[in-house]
Amino acid sequence: MRSLRAVPVPSLLAVATVLSLAVATPAAADDGHDGFTIEDPRIVESSGLAASRAHPGVYWTHNDQDKGAYLYAVDAKTGKTVATVTMTGVGAPRDVEAISVGADGNLYVGDIGDNLGGTWSNVWIYRLPEPKKLADQSIRATQYVVKYADGARDAEALMVHPKTGRIYIADKKEDGGSLYEGPARMSASGANVFKRVGATDLWVTDGAFSPDGEQLSLRGYFGGVSYTWKGAGKMPAREGRLSVPIQRQGESVTYTPDGTTLMYGTEGGRSAVTPVEAKGKGGGSDSSGPGSGSASGGDGGGMDGGVKTGAVVFGAVLLAFLGLKRLSRRGSGTRGR
Repeated sequence: MRSLRAVPVPSLLAVATVLSLAVATPAAADDGHDGFTIEDPRIVESSGLAASRAHPGVYWTHNDQDKGAYLYAVDAKTGKTVATVTMTGVGAPRDVEAISVGADGNLYVGDIGDNLGGTWSNVWIYRLPEPKKLADQSIRATQYVVKYADGARDAEALMVHPKTGRIYIADKKEDGGSLYEGPARMSASGANVFKRVGATDLWVTDGAFSPDGEQLSLRGYFGGVSYTWKGAGKMPAREGRLSVPIQRQGESVTYTPDGTTLMYGTEGGRSAVTPVEAKGKGGGSDSSGPGSGSASGGDGGGMDGGVKTGAVVFGAVLLAFLGLKRLSRRGSGTRGR
C-alpha cells in the first residue's frame, strides 16, 4: 500500500465508487428490520453500532475520533439522532472503535484503537448505564484500564457476552488477528489483562454476539465469519461466512434484539446501515458449504461466481485508500492523556 501514496485519494474514491456498482450485495433481510441512513452531520466516522435493549428501534453509535466523549442514539425509522450522551469521568477519549450492550443492560464503549500499530501502553473500556429516557444528557462512566498479555495491539471490535457479561476484544491485523478474553470480573482500580484464546485469521473491524450468546460474528471490510460459541477460555468454532454488504468503509455490525438480522454500518457522512438476514443456528451466518469460505479463508465475504472478480478489484482499490488514510493518521502525530 505504501507504493500507492502518490495516487490521489479522490481518484481512488471515484474508481471504488464505479466498481462498487458492479459488485452484487447480499439481499436485505425480509423480516421487517429495515436499513437506514444516519442523518446527523456530526456523525462522519461511525465506528461502532449497538442495538438498544431499552429503546426498540434505536441504535447507539459514535465517531472514532470525536471532539468529546459522545455517544449518539439514532432512531432507525428516521435516521435522526434522538439523544446525545456525554460520558463524564473518562478524560479525553483517544480512538473509540466499538460499542456493545452488556448482560447487565449497560453500554460498554471500547477506546481500543491504536493506529500507530500497537504502541499505547494501555487502552480503555468505559461502562455506563443505558439511559432510561432518550434526551441529551451527561452520564458518568466507569473507566477500565486494559492491557494484553502478549503486548499492545490495534483493535476495533469489542463484544460483551449477553449471558456471562464477559468482555472480548478482536484485534485488527493485516496478516490475521486474534480473539482476546477479559477477566471474569473487571477492576476499575487496576489493569485488566486480556488473554489470547485463538486466531481469527481476519482483519476485524467489528464484532457482535447473537442475543442468545451462541454465536459470535466478526466482520472485516469485505467479509466476515460466524463462529459457534464454545464458552469462556475456548476459541469458538468457525461456522461459516457472513454475507457482508459492500460499503464505503465497513466498520460496524450488531444483531437486532431478536437475533434475526445483522445490521452493518460504515463510516462517512450520511452513512448507511444495511440489514442482512442472519442465517444458521440462532442466526448469524451463511452455513459452511458450497460457496462459503474455507477455514483459513481470511476476510471472505458472501459473494459468488463472477461477482468475486469485481469484489476483489474493488477491495484492492479501497484497501489502497484505507492504507493512505492510516498513513496520514500516523503522520499526524500521537495523542494521549
